[in-house]
Amino acid sequence: MYQNLALFTAFLLLYSIFAGRFEKRLLNGPLVFMLMGLILGPALLGIVQPRIDKDGLRTLAELTLAIVLFSDAANANLKVLRAHEGLPLRLLLIGLPLTIVLGWLVGVWLFPQVPLLELAILATLLAPTDAALGKAVVTNPKVAEPVREGLNVESGLNDGICVPVLLLFLALLVEEQAHNPVFLALELVAEELGIGALCGVLLTVAAWQLQQFSWKHQWQMPVWSQLTLPGLAVLCFATAQVLGGSGFIAAFVGGLLAGYLFKEQKHHLLEASEEFASLLSVLTWGVFGALVIPKAWSSLTWNIWLYALLSLTVVRMLPVLLSLSGTRFDTETRLFMAWFGPRGLATIVFAVMIIDYPLEAINTLVATAICTVLLSVLLHGVSANPWVARLVRRTP
Repeated sequence: MYQNLALFTAFLLLYSIFAGRFEKRLLNGPLVFMLMGLILGPALLGIVQPRIDKDGLRTLAELTLAIVLFSDAANANLKVLRAHEGLPLRLLLIGLPLTIVLGWLVGVWLFPQVPLLELAILATLLAPTDAALGKAVVTNPKVAEPVREGLNVESGLNDGICVPVLLLFLALLVEEQAHNPVFLALELVAEELGIGALCGVLLTVAAWQLQQFSWKHQWQMPVWSQLTLPGLAVLCFATAQVLGGSGFIAAFVGGLLAGYLFKEQKHHLLEASEEFASLLSVLTWGVFGALVIPKAWSSLTWNIWLYALLSLTVVRMLPVLLSLSGTRFDTETRLFMAWFGPRGLATIVFAVMIIDYPLEAINTLVATAICTVLLSVLLHGVSANPWVARLVRRTP
């Protein structure tokens, strides 16, 4: 254990010091830590031997996604939804549903043996995007503001939107043997959504009122106040899970409300949340490279590779291009936005979530998700900076 810890923290230390050098080239954090896990892990050198089982991986991934969901939702500037020709709304309300539908149709073609409902689950868990893999795009001030804000708000909100859709399909799967499966499934989803949303609202309002009371009496300390929102994110998630609701919905709703209530203080208070999320994310990517990819490698058939490639290209790009029709963006800018829909943390967590459900083609679904994330980390990681540089050179 200590050898693993020493190697990982040494790598983390070096990367944190030289990150600017790496990320100005063809690399980013998720790609580097995934490759670190793959090379140093049991599949190749065997120097790092992570001792984590399925439940441990699930806990790590779920906590990471909960904090990311909360932080992204709290940081989302909802005024941007209507700005720039409603670009984020186009991506979320037109592009996202079409992506799920097209992903399902491609699945019907490539996986005829997989039940239709399970293909819908696969399409949904591959629909949300991950801003961390496109960080060179969404944080680069040289990229046009509408493009940056549109992609950032899309990635910040689409994973939260996909949660109820995934819950609906999973509930239909569980209840399909019942006399009225649709009604029972909708009831189950409403229960998860209702409990999750209620936990997010009540806990966030309570935390805000306590924070205001403390602020009024000057009882706050800068060091400890940094833990307010990370603690709230995990509290929303864990409480909803205990009560039978969706912890992800609770974290997402809590984050949206926190962004509104804490207002000008939120950026300061969210710094620690983002740092926690970054640390947990690199741990997740390291484990993904060391354990998940090697175990799934033998299951990656030609149709899984093809589906993964189509998911990153046609399935993502065609709906986005359709959603951008009628806007003032030129062809290359539209292609740029359509391409930068990287798959990452949300897909990993959703894939871990479905393992406990009675799916006939569970191995195919999980292997396809892993393959898609692997390709995305590689392709989006190496293409972000060169394409950004090309767009900057084109800008007058």
